[in-house]
Amino acid sequence: MENGVILIDKPAGMTSFGVVARVRRVLSNQQGKKVKVGHTGTLDPFATGLMILVIGKECKNAGNYSKLDKIYEAIIKLGQVSTTGDPEGEITSVSDQAPSEEKIKEILNKFTGTINQRPPIYSAIKIDGQRAYKLAREGKTVEMPERQVTVYELDLIDYSYPELKVRANVSSGTYIRTLAEDIGGILGTGAYCTQLRRISIDKWNVGQSVTLPEFGVLD
Repeated sequence: MENGVILIDKPAGMTSFGVVARVRRVLSNQQGKKVKVGHTGTLDPFATGLMILVIGKECKNAGNYSKLDKIYEAIIKLGQVSTTGDPEGEITSVSDQAPSEEKIKEILNKFTGTINQRPPIYSAIKIDGQRAYKLAREGKTVEMPERQVTVYELDLIDYSYPELKVRANVSSGTYIRTLAEDIGGILGTGAYCTQLRRISIDKWNVGQSVTLPEFGVLD
């Protein structure tokens, strides 16, 4: 493939840039020349699921794929908080309170619609020209401005304390890690996101994607 898009099912434990680099290497080896590859929106290293990669001349159209609605499935753990909102941060216990399923559903309903959200400091958002996560890792104070996002649907799939599984249909720019933290804050239990999987981006579904090994990536 010289131009177009490739749908990749990103594995856990790899950065989005790592996915791009591996796909670029495979394509470049196949074509005997360096192939331009870009992504259209990052996934956190711990997250899995759909990534849209743009190839060759399609890279100039990357913006067409980046501001689209998305659907995620996430597992949220109650009773603890993480400095990063995910398993990679420092975990601290907060409460052993076990909310009822009815209470969980009531709180989830509060987050449906247009809401204000403050993105996590460990994110790829640029602050004064630098990635927020880079500034945070350097120990610098990072002020993340609030922004409006839309949660079209937020459904409880399963609940077995301390974990609940949710499906979130959201606008571009919505952080599920922040959603998990805010849910834990209102419940008074604390919470962080232990697993996150992107199911779809607009009309593209993870079922249409290929894994890196299927694409030819060997490491």
